[in-house]
Amino acid sequence: MQVVCGPSCALALAKKNAAKDAEAKRKAQRRQDRERKEALLTVSDWTKKAQKAFNAYVRERDRNEPCIDCGEWGPDESWKAGGSFDAGHYLSRGAFPELRFDPMNCHKQLKSCNAGSGKYARKSRTVAAAYRERLIEKIGLAEVERLEGPHEPKRYRIEDLKQIEAHFKALTKELVKARG
Repeated sequence: MQVVCGPSCALALAKKNAAKDAEAKRKAQRRQDRERKEALLTVSDWTKKAQKAFNAYVRERDRNEPCIDCGEWGPDESWKAGGSFDAGHYLSRGAFPELRFDPMNCHKQLKSCNAGSGKYARKSRTVAAAYRERLIEKIGLAEVERLEGPHEPKRYRIEDLKQIEAHFKALTKELVKARG
């Protein structure tokens, strides 16, 4: 019925239990710190987090497709931070915030096409027409017209943004897992 066999075993057990207690306290402290930091995040912070998860999903979903804008594969710059591709919105996030997290409104795009600079400047009407043309090929005319149609304004709350982030992280994880 004894826990220890003698004084040396008792000291070893005491050290082991003290180490376990210290580790539990460190974990609890880290959890509290994380919760306090999360409580300080604003809607803008959560929007950025949700956008990051959404963009990662779009890039993973369209991984084996060329740029929706120009149809090119671009240079292999996977070594570069952020890579060669963006998740480019057909209808901009600023003008159409209600479509910000709509997967049909966002597709893989070369950084040069999405940034509005270089030979594929988004200001060009022919480029916008090319994007629309490729988008119709990809998702169909009815879906493009749905995107272009009127939409209810959308104001995201922190709870909404948390759910959006979790949803797109889960979808990305599924895609990565399916690719093996």
